[in-house]
Amino acid sequence: MMVSDVPQIIESCGFCRAEKVKSLRAMKSGMTNRSYSFCMDDKRYIIRIPGEGTDRLINRKQEHAVYNAISSLGISEDVYYFDPKTGIKIAAYLTDAHVCDSSNWEEVERCLSALKRFHAQKLHVSHSFDLWERLAFYESLWNGAPSVYADYDKTKQTVLSLKSYIDAQPKSIQLCHIDAVPDNSLFVTGKDGSEEIKLTDWEYAGMQDPHLDVAMFIIYAMYDRDSAEKLIDLYFSDGCDKATRLKIYCYIAVSGLVWSNWCEFKRHCGVEFGAYAQRQYDYAREYTKIFFKEYREAFGRDYV
Repeated sequence: MMVSDVPQIIESCGFCRAEKVKSLRAMKSGMTNRSYSFCMDDKRYIIRIPGEGTDRLINRKQEHAVYNAISSLGISEDVYYFDPKTGIKIAAYLTDAHVCDSSNWEEVERCLSALKRFHAQKLHVSHSFDLWERLAFYESLWNGAPSVYADYDKTKQTVLSLKSYIDAQPKSIQLCHIDAVPDNSLFVTGKDGSEEIKLTDWEYAGMQDPHLDVAMFIIYAMYDRDSAEKLIDLYFSDGCDKATRLKIYCYIAVSGLVWSNWCEFKRHCGVEFGAYAQRQYDYAREYTKIFFKEYREAFGRDYV
């Protein structure tokens, strides 16, 4: 799609006439979408246009339901148009915004506080994000092609063995962001001039355990073990018990394989994610080992 096609798409949404679209410019492409900013009547907006294969990865009706659920909270951008069929979205452009720097722990702590405030709302929608279903689904999109990783089958079986531990742990199932990562945590200037944090890109949001959002932040930031432990400690400011920490290790391993499988599907679509894809697979291998070791040390027996 050419940038020159965007004004006509905006008009087809009924937002404004194509000739009223001014100062159109392409923004950095995300992992699932293309985005363009534009001006209309001296106000700037952003239009999101889903990318290759996205219709098979994301349920836009569910995403629309999530935006409806959070609309009164003021925690995300203002959305003016959303087509639950195509996924095209037009929203306010967040001026003077910058994403969270995952190496800046002051910013990270503030983002985690915003995430915890969202979790405290305990919102509900009618759909869930099922890690195990997503794992199988993304693999099914390979259409029988083998994984690029020689030890994939072994890694997958080891990750699947973590399900019984996760299932046995207490959880508060509620609306979670799922893609609660540094790039989706934006620092913006509020109406009163103070700095606020907005949580954006709710494409994968659904009912889940809020502790999964902690794991997702870790793996997208591509933190090493020390940084991962620091993030867990920041989220659990009153302390994180061993069983919960082990559960988060499991979430890191499973989520790593989920997004690795997602990346393999995108590779078949001609989109490569390089180091990110490799690191997600490495999390699956690394954190299963960490879980088994830490479980043995905590309980004096091997995990079965």
